[in-house]
Amino acid sequence: MSEIDRSRAARAEARTRIEEVAARLFAERGFAGTTIGEIAAEAGLSKPMLYRHFDSKQELHLALLERHRDELAAAPVRELLHGEGDLDTRMTAMYDAWFGYVESHPYTWRMMFRDTTGDAQVQAFHRELQRRQRETDMALLREFVPGLPEAELEPLGEAIRSALYGLALWWLDRPEQPRELLVATMTRITRGLISTVEGPNAEGPNAEMPGATSTGTPDAPRPGSASPSGAAGGTD
Repeated sequence: MSEIDRSRAARAEARTRIEEVAARLFAERGFAGTTIGEIAAEAGLSKPMLYRHFDSKQELHLALLERHRDELAAAPVRELLHGEGDLDTRMTAMYDAWFGYVESHPYTWRMMFRDTTGDAQVQAFHRELQRRQRETDMALLREFVPGLPEAELEPLGEAIRSALYGLALWWLDRPEQPRELLVATMTRITRGLISTVEGPNAEGPNAEMPGATSTGTPDAPRPGSASPSGAAGGTD
């Protein structure tokens, strides 16, 4: 490995360590209760070294939110759009991937779901994140439950988003509860919603994805598609 490669690897390792420590401290103490000095000390770095990676505590906090927002979206999208089986099977796999990511990153998700910063820019990020997730849920409802009245789509999208966030927060305070319980709960909620729609265009739990092949996998993802939990189309 060349000197340049070693330097890059060391820099990447230090950044990862900073982010892991910051996520834990922000979740435990809140944004205002955590200092750059504390993050640097627990990461085994000096403050000047930390500032080589992030210009401010706010920038670090936003970087964590953006990174995990995008990572959270990826796994559920794969399960929904590229998984095998009928819609009900892929929906269950999608929620399992979503809650699996939450389970693997408990400190980060306390940050994602509980804004403790009081910072206007971070608060705006949270509002935008919620809006994008809600609109993604609405797009999925239009596709999979076409019989829903248009006026109900936004509140129903918000209901799905709120249910996911609420269950994640409930679970973070009750880590002894099995992930399967959360997955079954969200699947039941969504399945119940689908079952209320009547008419020849409504898709039941065993329906295939539009444009799916005989294996149940769509020919190609629809532009902007994402899971109910993730952001549509990645970052802004």
